[in-house]
Amino acid sequence: MPHEQPEFWNVNLPRGDWSPSCPPFLESCSDKDRSIIGTPDAEYIRLSWPAVQDIIQSNRVDLFQRVPSDLRKYRSFVYNIVKKYGSMQEFILSKRLQWTSTCPSGPPFANPDDITVLQNDWPYGIDQKIVHLVVWTKFELKDERGGVGDMLPETRRSIDHWVNDTFCTRIEPQHVIWFKNWYSLKSIHAVEHFHVMLYKPDMSFVRQITHGVEPLSLQSSAQLSEL
Repeated sequence: MPHEQPEFWNVNLPRGDWSPSCPPFLESCSDKDRSIIGTPDAEYIRLSWPAVQDIIQSNRVDLFQRVPSDLRKYRSFVYNIVKKYGSMQEFILSKRLQWTSTCPSGPPFANPDDITVLQNDWPYGIDQKIVHLVVWTKFELKDERGGVGDMLPETRRSIDHWVNDTFCTRIEPQHVIWFKNWYSLKSIHAVEHFHVMLYKPDMSFVRQITHGVEPLSLQSSAQLSEL
């Protein structure tokens, strides 16, 4: 009997959990996401630290993607959150950041209260020795609009200065790198943010800067359903 090829939405699931039809949270998947989700986890190769550095330095952040089964879980999570809160922005603001106001109290990076650092709730498929942080800001980080939408030079300089002061005084500079998604790649436009990746950091420092908040990807399905 020939081996049965599962539909993309059943890949990485136990045979007993296969469903005959595509679940609602995957119905609107792009061709790219269908291809990723339909790839067995065993065939996925996580990006090494040098590969991550190359992607960011060449500004090809569109090449980042999640482990197939993680992308499936992420799509399910977003689908349920949007049904409950109306948008991911509302969930991020009210539950993850717990901001009652998004108005900055001064110029960019002048007031720590205008910044919240969290681990990426749904990190990319990278070496697990890399910690992926998201830096959320109440102030705008100005960039060009459309297409690649790269940052304005003054934006890049201000982020560089803050990252150096915040991370490179505690971690070897060659183990710190940051990027800001192209405007066209942002999944959450209403809340400004950029990304910092740390290679083999002291986890006590990570817990300190994130105030001990764990990423949602580490929570069980039961815990996620209670959000």
